[in-house]
Amino acid sequence: MKATSSSSAGVDRTVFRRLFELAMPIVGLNVLSVITLAVDTAMCGRLVDAEEALTALGFASQLVFLLMVAMLGLTVGTVAFIARAWGARATDRINHVLQQSIMLTYMVSIGVAIVGNLGADLAMEWLGADAGVRELGVSYLRPLLSLTVFFYLNLLLAAALRAVGNTMLPFMVALFTNLLNIVLNYGFILGRLGLPALGVRGAAWGTVISQAVAVALIVLILQRDFVPGMRARLGLARLDRSLARDLFRVGAPAALDMVILNVAFLTIVGMLARVAQVTVAAHGIGIRIQSLAFVPALGVSQATGAMVGNALGGGEVPEAREVVRGGVILSTTISTLIGLSIVAGAVPILAIFDVNPTTELGRYSIMWMRILGAGMPIVGVHIALIGMLRGAGATNTSLMINIVGTLVIQVPLSWLLGFVVGWGAFGIWVALPISFVIRMFLGIAAYRQGRWARAGATI
Repeated sequence: MKATSSSSAGVDRTVFRRLFELAMPIVGLNVLSVITLAVDTAMCGRLVDAEEALTALGFASQLVFLLMVAMLGLTVGTVAFIARAWGARATDRINHVLQQSIMLTYMVSIGVAIVGNLGADLAMEWLGADAGVRELGVSYLRPLLSLTVFFYLNLLLAAALRAVGNTMLPFMVALFTNLLNIVLNYGFILGRLGLPALGVRGAAWGTVISQAVAVALIVLILQRDFVPGMRARLGLARLDRSLARDLFRVGAPAALDMVILNVAFLTIVGMLARVAQVTVAAHGIGIRIQSLAFVPALGVSQATGAMVGNALGGGEVPEAREVVRGGVILSTTISTLIGLSIVAGAVPILAIFDVNPTTELGRYSIMWMRILGAGMPIVGVHIALIGMLRGAGATNTSLMINIVGTLVIQVPLSWLLGFVVGWGAFGIWVALPISFVIRMFLGIAAYRQGRWARAGATI
């Protein structure tokens, strides 16, 4: 596709349509994951030891998120390389990169399975879980850690399909397997449908089985030439060390991005705890809203990255710029609408959590949600530009933007406004949208400088 700018709209309408078509299944995929997790939590809430079970899931979910970080770098690198090869119509290159990425996924999975199983109990202890909760949490983590290869292959295959412009296949497979996950978890957690009652551990086994089914379905579908020229082979192959280094070179900064964000998150929680314990609870409510509010923009960002990679692979830098402009407009428009909804609907949204808005927890929660909502338009611009940089393979630039925005601006500013200026929780929270303003301007500067459009020549 060659995009041509429309004089009236500034961006070709086909760009918006293509971005929308690519992004919406990604959004749906992420929403499905959130819904499935919520259903699992509700099922565990019906166990006899519900309080301990839910606490164990809360601790374990933090460690499960770290599992995603271990794989994120490889998926980002895979998208950058496959998207470029797809744009260049280099079918052999696409399949070689995918095969090598699968081999590296096996290696990462084995490492995580060994280290994770050895350190799961200690990690739960470090997080502050008591003995009973720790035992439940570890029983949930062991199946996930031992068979994490299925989780990782799902992430990888969805990323590879996104790189060639197909987000509907992983969404439809996920729709089926998430429903399967709910059914299996219902059986394994509560001992229904003729399955053994495994409690919290059953939630892990239901998830692992559904992930294995998802991998099998995608591989079988690809073998039927669903995506012309693209094949997913799960067999072993000789490792291409040069390509492996390049994949991690491009992807490692993206993984480090997530590590930095997690360190900042823990630091902010620590600051809030010094203000008042109730602000930590309010922050937790806000984070749940944030995780859903960011999903559409993240979907647009990932679609933007794939389309940028395709355009640069075909040598179409003007088209890549067109995609970026379209991505920024679409992401910002959606984020602004969501932000306005959060600001205007903070009280009704709070009612979902059964929190009285007149209580101290309610007042802090509303304050945090409105700060979050007010910053959403800026977030939309930033996230789209990060998609541009990752799709082009310029992940070092996105990492530097994150380091400046998070470690240089947000964390110190939270401390300054919260404690030195004396604004308390408001000061700690308001540093987030301010930091996104800095991130946005750094992203715009990177776009105008244009190095991202040349970065792809080296991958």
